[in-house]
Amino acid sequence: MSSILLKFLHIIAIAGWSAGLICLPFLYLQRRRLSGDALHRLHNFTRFFYVALVSPAAFIAVASGIALIFLQSTFEPWFAVKLALVAAMVIIHVTSGVVILRLFEPGQSYPVWRFVAVCTLTSLVVGAILVTVLGKPTWTTPTAIETLFAPGALGVILTDLIAWSK
Repeated sequence: MSSILLKFLHIIAIAGWSAGLICLPFLYLQRRRLSGDALHRLHNFTRFFYVALVSPAAFIAVASGIALIFLQSTFEPWFAVKLALVAAMVIIHVTSGVVILRLFEPGQSYPVWRFVAVCTLTSLVVGAILVTVLGKPTWTTPTAIETLFAPGALGVILTDLIAWSK
């Protein structure tokens, strides 16, 4: 029962985090037309949205995901791909925080091409996570890679390098 509730919390948090990351560039684009008091209100709202809503959703998503790893013991190749895609979401998240810090300085703007690129990239990463998690594709690892990651393989590969005497 606890894993079901945790999975529910994880899905809600991922949905909120993904939606927030997709919405943030729309807020950045509004910077171009504003000045004065309206600009300060947009800045305050954008920071509040990032700090109070999107970041906690990200934290809850990652924390509940880590807890689910231990509860469900998921060690499949598709799961490694999912973790790499989540790492991409973390990079997008951190980059968004940097954008918020710099965008509202005097003379800054957010170009439309960047808006399109960030929205497209974020949507592709979120979509890839959904396809990976819902599809759970069966990927096989090539034998050459499996032999590299076998226990003791590094010692065999580096025998000549780490040998004490010849």
